[in-house]
Amino acid sequence: MIGRKIMGRASAILLVLLALGFFFASYNLLTLVIHNKTSYSGLFGVDQLIEPVIQRAKNSKYHVALTATDAPYSQWQCRIMYYWYKKVKDMPGSDMGKFTRVLHSGNADNLMEEIPTVVVDPLPEGLDRGYIVLNRPWAFVQWLEKATIEEEYILMAEPDHIFVNPLPNLAHGNSPAGYPFFYIKPAENEKIIRKFYPEEKGPVTDIDPIGNSPVIIKKSLLEEIAPTWVNVSLRMKDDPETDKAFGWVLEMYAYAVASALHGVRHILRKDFMLQPPWDLEVGKTFIIHYTYGCDYNLKGELTYGKIGEWRFDKRSYLSGPPPRNLSLPPPGVPESVIRLVKMVNEATANIPGWDTLTSG
Repeated sequence: MIGRKIMGRASAILLVLLALGFFFASYNLLTLVIHNKTSYSGLFGVDQLIEPVIQRAKNSKYHVALTATDAPYSQWQCRIMYYWYKKVKDMPGSDMGKFTRVLHSGNADNLMEEIPTVVVDPLPEGLDRGYIVLNRPWAFVQWLEKATIEEEYILMAEPDHIFVNPLPNLAHGNSPAGYPFFYIKPAENEKIIRKFYPEEKGPVTDIDPIGNSPVIIKKSLLEEIAPTWVNVSLRMKDDPETDKAFGWVLEMYAYAVASALHGVRHILRKDFMLQPPWDLEVGKTFIIHYTYGCDYNLKGELTYGKIGEWRFDKRSYLSGPPPRNLSLPPPGVPESVIRLVKMVNEATANIPGWDTLTSG
């Protein structure tokens, strides 16, 4: 009633202005959500993750593809990743299709019968300059050319990913879905970015703050982007200033730039992935990415940068798999870390020949 009385007193002009104001405010907020999908801290007094409503396509299945080497370090991670793929593939809410490990070592290894695998060639010797990740875009180019992929979409994943919840197809038509990395900052590196993304292509804000993984993308789009991704990666690595500035995330920047060169923008999904120990709870996220070491004292306090009294770090197992039944973290450690260790333990307990398999 109060609202009606106020509107009754308002002039026609004021009504028009109010209507226009609400329209543009709503439109701008919706646009911001759809194109940025960020976490709006303090919006309405709470931390709130605002995500777009995804209308799932009729043919929404995606093919899970991860690039890998035949090194023991890569192998044990792939085995855990594949174990959890099989566990969640057919759960309600999952749009997972088939799975391929794209092995870019050039030769078959001893996991060929355990994990569906396609062998592709590495870059010519010396071209990666010791940065093995440069083989990733080249591996995808070869795989897309030689493989028969039934699904319309592809999830680009990595060995150190664990599916913690059933993953639907987060892409929407020609808009891929990606995860926004806080350390991928095109706008702050505009001088360097402009070497590969000229001004006539548009503002650097058109480059998404992503890497290639995790990304769910239409297969036809990836077929267009992948060769450009290879070229941009090699050009970046060949440029000393870019190589120094981007370091180990160079290939991620290359994918972001290559996508923008093709006019492709990604739906940014913060719930796509969590990264312990920084993300504390699993919640409704879909993938655990265990790239960071988790170090804690016995009080459950994080000691990042210093080896903890309790720790889990994948780099502790460069030459072979971690043992079965890893000790659980001490009380007080975040749920995300506890869940990670429990999931590793479940996988290693159920994968045959876990302790005996070596590279071959």
